[in-house]
Amino acid sequence: MLRFKGIALVVLFFVPAVVFRLAGIHSSSWISLMIFGAGVVAASFLLAWAAEAAQLDISGGLAIAVLALIAVLPEYAIDLYFAYTAGSDPAYVAYAAANMTGSNRLLMGLGWPVVVLIGLMVAKRQGNPIKALVLEPETRVELGFLLIAGVIAFVAPITGTISLFLGFVMISWFIYYLVRMSRQGVEDPTLIGTAAVIGAFPQRTRRITVVAMFLSAAIVILLCAQPFAESLLDTGKDLGIDEFLLVQWLAPLASEAPEFIVAILFATRGNAQAAIGTLISSKINQWTLLIGSIPIAYAIGGGGFGGIVLDERQFEEILLSATQTLMGVAILLALRFPRWGAWTLLGLFAVQFAIVDTNGRLLLCGLYSVIALVAMILHRREILPTFAAPFRSPIEVTAR
Repeated sequence: MLRFKGIALVVLFFVPAVVFRLAGIHSSSWISLMIFGAGVVAASFLLAWAAEAAQLDISGGLAIAVLALIAVLPEYAIDLYFAYTAGSDPAYVAYAAANMTGSNRLLMGLGWPVVVLIGLMVAKRQGNPIKALVLEPETRVELGFLLIAGVIAFVAPITGTISLFLGFVMISWFIYYLVRMSRQGVEDPTLIGTAAVIGAFPQRTRRITVVAMFLSAAIVILLCAQPFAESLLDTGKDLGIDEFLLVQWLAPLASEAPEFIVAILFATRGNAQAAIGTLISSKINQWTLLIGSIPIAYAIGGGGFGGIVLDERQFEEILLSATQTLMGVAILLALRFPRWGAWTLLGLFAVQFAIVDTNGRLLLCGLYSVIALVAMILHRREILPTFAAPFRSPIEVTAR
């Protein structure tokens, strides 16, 4: 029975959220935030474990892509709620952009560097001191997808709109990403903790368990998304905290915590390549599918087909996320994640919290852009192969 203590613990956390939601129980904003936030986090863990175990039944490259997508479903539910509601209430428009930019910058600015720095520290303890984490040749395919998506995303700040056309382009690019990753070779996944317990089940039992976990987590997330999002806003108003900042950072941190924990566990066990691979895949689906879904949810919610028009703050936040993405990819063009790159991403991520005005945000965008340009000049021979990687066969990519 001890083998299932992880699942028992998450069930213990999301039961109060389900009871509050179905019974229509109302409480103070901060209590609701804690209850429904705990429900989102618990469901996120359940999704993460199920997605990891599902790798045993899905081909290698596609497994990582699907795992990364499923792991951030809670993030999608919250963001799309804001976008949908914004269609009938313009006050919510800013929150859709806030949640999307926060989740993207949190993933690349905190998740990527922390995993790499832990991986380098573990390697040093094992008597193999290195200055950079070497990535697998197949990673160039994902970097190519992210680089192209990163360039396309600049359309939003340039036009001042997250249009339906941009949304369909991003979603189409994500679909092609899934198709392309399905052609990758099959690899035996390394499972840990609760996922390893589920993975050891007989095939039929494992598949039934995984499906049950997926459905249970999905139900909890659907029940919790709306009250969690609203309690975030109410708590900000009650405590005098900027609601934009709560939506931008607290919501993504809650929904992505399990993914970060799993990645960190992989890194501490000497498998930093798998950890960073999962986080890169997560960044791709957030920077394609999430962005692409926002204007569609906005239109369905009654906002019309003109897309979401960005105000000054939203423009700055999306530009910051776009330049950070460009810098992150540029650093990895040589398929090496250097220590200085990890510290730079982490440092610039931390600096943004001290910036409170337009000039500061634009200056930070400039720093990201300059570092990206320098990295691209240093790795200029890798730019075209990276752009071409998504369109080449797996054999061609690995043979280079």
